[in-house]
Amino acid sequence: MSASRTPAAAVPQTPDDQTPATAKDSILRPPYRALTIGIVSLVLLVAFEGMAVGTAMPVAVKDLNGLEFYAWGFSGFMTASMFATVLSGELCDRLGPRFPFVVGTVLFGVGLLVGGAAPTMALFVLGRMIQGLGGGAVVVTLYVIVGRAFPEQLRPRVFAAISSAWVLPSVVGPVIAGTVTEHFTWRLVFLGLVPLTILPLALVIPSLRGLPTVEPSAARSGRKRRALGAAVGIGLLQYAGQERTWWSLLLVVAGVTALVLSLPRLLPPGTLRFARGLPAVVGMRGIFAGAFFGAQSFVPLMLIEHRGLSATLAGLTLTVGSFGWTAGSWWQSRPSLRTTRPRLVQNGAVFLTLGIGVWLLTVLPVVPAWLAALGCVLGGLGMGLATASLSVLLLGCSRPEEHGAAGAAAQVSDSFGSVALVGLGGVIFAGLHGQASAGVVYSSIYLVMILVAAAGIVLGRRVRADANTGPATVGD
Repeated sequence: MSASRTPAAAVPQTPDDQTPATAKDSILRPPYRALTIGIVSLVLLVAFEGMAVGTAMPVAVKDLNGLEFYAWGFSGFMTASMFATVLSGELCDRLGPRFPFVVGTVLFGVGLLVGGAAPTMALFVLGRMIQGLGGGAVVVTLYVIVGRAFPEQLRPRVFAAISSAWVLPSVVGPVIAGTVTEHFTWRLVFLGLVPLTILPLALVIPSLRGLPTVEPSAARSGRKRRALGAAVGIGLLQYAGQERTWWSLLLVVAGVTALVLSLPRLLPPGTLRFARGLPAVVGMRGIFAGAFFGAQSFVPLMLIEHRGLSATLAGLTLTVGSFGWTAGSWWQSRPSLRTTRPRLVQNGAVFLTLGIGVWLLTVLPVVPAWLAALGCVLGGLGMGLATASLSVLLLGCSRPEEHGAAGAAAQVSDSFGSVALVGLGGVIFAGLHGQASAGVVYSSIYLVMILVAAAGIVLGRRVRADANTGPATVGD
């Protein structure tokens, strides 16, 4: 196949050398309209499922007499998703995004069908794992599709649209899932989403036929084995974090060992030391995901257990964070934007640090509990600014034929950062709970996450690629 001569897939410019989008440019005009709507509809589907499953899962496992396997519904999904992420990235770079996109979307639908119709807990977990395979595959293809189908100046808007697609599911997803579960059956939460997989396929597949081609990258030996090792490691850490029993320490040791042996070879060389350019971009994804979700995971528990709020009010407090995330994503996509991407990443780290700082303040009884909502907005604003900018930088710092591998590396970093810091928060909680006051427990967790977020302010400057090196190579 010949290399593309279009701007979307030609040798990329350095991330700071972008052509600003004009007011007339739009991701909803031909030839981008159908593709944009298809991508957003798929993200809406995945987001609705992600928001609804937490509501339906407790009822599902009780109905299937599988309470002891509750954590596997989450860790099974995560393990399968991690493996599919790396495999899909390799397939995208070798064959293009069409085949992985179709297979991933179909698998996601099949997983919903199996999970919703499962007569036993074992089949329910199997359905969740099939969903994970499909979800992991699809997320990576979106990076490749955006990189090949949209010119560089429109990519920030596409990533802003993807972020915005999470708002509606965040607000109404749990409510709809709870209503359906309570008045009908939890199975409809899964089965009702299956027909919605048809729209993304119908809109996206025709648009992929005209994508520019690039020279396929060579297959890297051992990546599937390392992907499986990293997937198992992250799955064990997530499961151990949910169980929080003495024997879960054995799972932590096994999970960390698997990650140490597998993870570094799945990331761009220099990621763990935040080398300039692509390694720092990938590493920063883990910093942001870890700090944000590591802190946010304990906000509802803090508000309910320590501040005495109802579960409904605690949930609403988190919901407003999605509006902050959308505002940040929109801000970074403005045509008149003159701030560089590295500066946006650093600004995002500042807002995230402030947001977690507000959560820390709400631990104090003298501070109004509703102020936690402000922390959610600030943290979400930082995440919207930074993650969308990091996605743009990811495509600019990597070669077109390695956008799949770069997207997979970013997802691996996201997952590892989230699992590691949520798990660390769980260790702090388990170690101090009952031994110290609730204020000390939650303050300790938030202080750790503040340090991680603040590190992002310093490390954010390293996402600027060295002009002399050009696009980086991903992995081995």
